[in-house]
Amino acid sequence: MEGSSESVFKNSHEEGKLYAVDSLNNLNEHISAVQTQLPMVCEDNIDSNGCPIMQRGIRCQSWYFVTLIIILIVSLALVSFVIILIVHTGEKMDEASRKIILQRRNIDNLKKLNDMILQYFNQTETREEEPPSQY
Repeated sequence: MEGSSESVFKNSHEEGKLYAVDSLNNLNEHISAVQTQLPMVCEDNIDSNGCPIMQRGIRCQSWYFVTLIIILIVSLALVSFVIILIVHTGEKMDEASRKIILQRRNIDNLKKLNDMILQYFNQTETREEEPPSQY
């Protein structure tokens, strides 16, 4: 009987070892499943054991929020800059078109003056060509 108790003890000891190994495997599988199901957290939020620290998760979310705010502010500044450039360009185009219209008027005036001068010269040439009248 003593031999059978030793064999039972050995069997139960081996079964205990198998049970412990099986429990560790189950725990490891459970931890792997939980880690794949957890939302992404910052690398700073993982302690030395590899577990996420939830208190730091809030800090991580606040960093994302601050980054989002900064990106929105920069985008708003760029859009404002583009709008200012568009308005400034429009003003410059208006100024250039006003100058072109003024130059066109000046050119038209110079053409009229040129025509008047040509008419004057034509009249003086025709007078010179006429023989003087004799009385």
